[in-house]
Amino acid sequence: MKKTSLLLIFILTVNIIYSQIDYAKGIATTVMSTYPDSMVVKKFLAHLLQDNQIKPGEDPTQASFNRPAVWNYEMSVALTGFEKLWRSTHDEKYLLYTKKIIDHFVNEDGSIKTYNLEEYNFDNIPAGRQLLFLFEIYKDAKYKKAATLLRKQLAWQPRNKVGGFWHKLKYPYQMWLDGLYMAAPFYAQYTTLVHDTAAYTDIVNQFIWMEKYSRDSSTGLLYHGWDESKLQKWANPLTGKSPEFWNRAMGWYIMGLVDVLDEIPYTHPGRKKLIQILNRLTPALVKYQDKNSGVWWQITNKASQEGNYLEASGTAMFVYALAKSIRLGYISKKYTKVVTKAYNGMIQNFVVTDAKGTVHYIKAVSGAGLGGTPYRDGSYAYYVSEPKRDDDLKAIGPFIQACIEMQELQKKH
Repeated sequence: MKKTSLLLIFILTVNIIYSQIDYAKGIATTVMSTYPDSMVVKKFLAHLLQDNQIKPGEDPTQASFNRPAVWNYEMSVALTGFEKLWRSTHDEKYLLYTKKIIDHFVNEDGSIKTYNLEEYNFDNIPAGRQLLFLFEIYKDAKYKKAATLLRKQLAWQPRNKVGGFWHKLKYPYQMWLDGLYMAAPFYAQYTTLVHDTAAYTDIVNQFIWMEKYSRDSSTGLLYHGWDESKLQKWANPLTGKSPEFWNRAMGWYIMGLVDVLDEIPYTHPGRKKLIQILNRLTPALVKYQDKNSGVWWQITNKASQEGNYLEASGTAMFVYALAKSIRLGYISKKYTKVVTKAYNGMIQNFVVTDAKGTVHYIKAVSGAGLGGTPYRDGSYAYYVSEPKRDDDLKAIGPFIQACIEMQELQKKH
């Protein structure tokens, strides 16, 4: 009887592991079939207007279909998932797909098509991680040259008075949670590559400052943005904080934090500070985990309020970051039950397979920001009215990584 029970447990464990990696493979196949040559994502009208991507005389309805492939963070977050999938499975197709997408932009001299350093836009930095990954594998100098160009942007990126990076040149004095994912992991990886050990302190400080000026003491959650000047209409006139807790913004922050910890030396005094931040944010997120489904709401602390909904991208980010943090010992093993419930809820609520057997990841908010034109006021009504998208790259990349981390956590425990 005892042998039978042990065999049953073994079979169930194998099935769970296979299911996790199979979901990651399935959604990766969806990406490769949807974007066989380059990642050009159809944009909603409001986002085209926000990014000034409608040409004079161009019909707005057609503008979303006429966009060229551009160097951007959405492809990067998806391809980061592909890198992890390649390292997990050793299947060359994930490596070759990454190379094909990145090679569309990188010239032999290291210049990057469609990239403009003088925009000082953090959204252009994340794909530097793919440059470093490809340089690691192929040793082609063009990848390192292109990565050095992005590092040059960081050297000249405007900063506020405390030392924090502006999110973009067009958003003066503003730090956004998003930016910690956009810039810090690449910054840390490049720092490791060139042995610029002094830069680790700057990287750590970006997280410390962001938490200091965005954290809410009563909930422990982090507001989406902080305006040091307090001049933005969305900014609290006393604190400079934006008004709501956006699910994915905190997802970007915590993903960036756990990925940066891969690079910060164990002997660096800032490493302990980052882990302390992680241990302050984790219980706050767990407190607002939906009790029934195990996933998280678009506006994190306002469950079931009219217009709010269970959201896929932030959930995947939290699953990835928490599972990795448990595996590497950054947070207590007691959170294993929490992250397992979140993973199961993620699969049940957001993963569907169509009649053709294609795997889809659904119910992700397509995008959100602060300020700009048309103006985004950071209100509850604004966040819940932003359109949702199925198979959004910003959700798919974290989902792939979440599945892989859950597999690794399962193996360890």
